[in-house]
Amino acid sequence: MGPRVIICDTCAAVGEAPQGAAFAEKLRGRVPAGVSVETTSCMNQCDRPVSLALRAEGHDIYLFHSVDPARDLDDALALITLYAHAEGGTITDARPAGRLRHCLTGRIPGPAPR
Repeated sequence: MGPRVIICDTCAAVGEAPQGAAFAEKLRGRVPAGVSVETTSCMNQCDRPVSLALRAEGHDIYLFHSVDPARDLDDALALITLYAHAEGGTITDARPAGRLRHCLTGRIPGPAPR
């Protein structure tokens, strides 16, 4: 199973409708082969919508906040590509992900090398 991109479908800025499901749909047609794009309800970052998580077997897990579907599509695609090709499962240089490199909430290390 390849990398999973998980986007909160309930995140919404004050006075706005949730945008996560529509953002996920835009990503689905453009992510690298083998990457799945899913939605989930509430990732507990309601004060900083939209949330995006990255998971894959043998990789670190990443959680991002404040993803703006209106302006971050290209940066999200760059981030997803970095993650899918991360040697050892860790993104070591996130500069190609543009603004999103500053939106990291947390990283959970993957399994230790044997």
